[in-house]
Amino acid sequence: MARVLLFGRLADQAGWRDRIVAPAATLAELRALLASDDPDLAEALSGPGVQVAVDKALVRGEASLGAATEVAFLPPMSGG
Repeated sequence: MARVLLFGRLADQAGWRDRIVAPAATLAELRALLASDDPDLAEALSGPGVQVAVDKALVRGEASLGAATEVAFLPPMSGG
């Protein structure tokens, strides 16, 4: 199983912060799985500035996922 974490406005929009989901082979597959449950969340996760961490390491673009992977979606950061 994969653990998905949402932070900030992403968690607010989804109505959850931490969820266990069926394993996915890639980040794109995981996004598709989440989209099937909540199209609005899927759109937010693909939005500009959203970063993804896989097993606590930031990734850019596509990534392979293991069976027991933790994936965190981080909203755009602001501040000065």
